[in-house]
Amino acid sequence: MSDELIQKWNARYQDADPTATRPCEVLNAFAHLLPRAGRALDLACGLGGNARLLAARGLETSAWDLSPVAIDRLRDHASAEDLPIQARVRDVQAEPPEADTFDVIVVAYFLERDLAPALERALRPGGLLFYQTWTREAVDDRGPGNPLFRLAPNELLQLFPGLRVIAYREEGLFGDSAQGLRNEAWLVAAQP
Repeated sequence: MSDELIQKWNARYQDADPTATRPCEVLNAFAHLLPRAGRALDLACGLGGNARLLAARGLETSAWDLSPVAIDRLRDHASAEDLPIQARVRDVQAEPPEADTFDVIVVAYFLERDLAPALERALRPGGLLFYQTWTREAVDDRGPGNPLFRLAPNELLQLFPGLRVIAYREEGLFGDSAQGLRNEAWLVAAQP
């Protein structure tokens, strides 16, 4: 991972308010599907909004990000909230999760297509993937400007062909673009 990229994310997280960091919408909307126990991963966690929800629900939670600033701030905040989160700096492209290790994986606003097979393998049988990220069909300029960091229509479904789709939402440019889910795709899928 380049030092320039790490510095970019460190700068973003340096002054951000960890208490304002919320879980992603797909996790909030489908939190009722979470298991009562097990191992969870918040991948590319930033300040750990997803990790905090997972740990508060009783899951043994790991949170990985390439930004040391984000990880330090998450550790401090989790400690203040008495949440047992194992936060660590980890370049997931160089060191993806091991096979058959997690019951839940959450990915929000991070897209590395080559990592998809490793994420699928990292889920234990019955494990759930919650994924939310940007799409190329956008109604405004929110999200990254580079189309490589945005999904083509239905691409998120194609990235995880071995998983059973539980819920999927991608409204694209259909209908009244002032309403509904725009600029994003959501996936909840299970390892058979």
